Amino acid sequence: QEEGPLTATQLKAMTGLSRPSVADLVERLTGAGLIEVVGESGEQRRGPNARVYGIVARRAYLAALDVRTDSATAVVADLLGRPLAQAALPVDAVDEAVDVLEALGREAGADGLHTVVVGAPGLVAPAGELRSTAGLPAWHRDLVAALQRRLPAAVVVENETNLAALAEQRVGAAR
Repeated sequence: QEEGPLTATQLKAMTGLSRPSVADLVERLTGAGLIEVVGESGEQRRGPNARVYGIVARRAYLAALDVRTDSATAVVADLLGRPLAQAALPVDAVDEAVDVLEALGREAGADGLHTVVVGAPGLVAPAGELRSTAGLPAWHRDLVAALQRRLPAAVVVENETNLAALAEQRVGAAR
């Protein structure tokens, strides 16, 4: 939501979708609780004011676990990507990582986490398993399985370099 809250007309212009398609999309996203009316626009023109729609940031909470060779950082954010809670933990504490993510979710006011993304050095197999993570044997063997076993969230594992490239594309120099 880089553009902030938008009207249906603005959504139509940005996406190139037809007016009926935008109306259907807005109706479905509103029905799913992902967007809501956050205001009105068009006070300077005739006719009814246009509704302004925004993402419901509290609809879902996401967690990221940045695994390094000697430490790890966990962050919980809302759907707008705003960090709500953060903690550091030792790299060899698999069970502690799950406990920390659960505690951060509670601290952020989340009923539960929707998705957990783990960024780690090394190769990630197509099935989402960490492979060839020199210096991280406990994380390599146990982290993803522990997260999947104990958290009711989707767990995604990605190489840290790939995640850094995505971040640069989204908010950094590669925009």
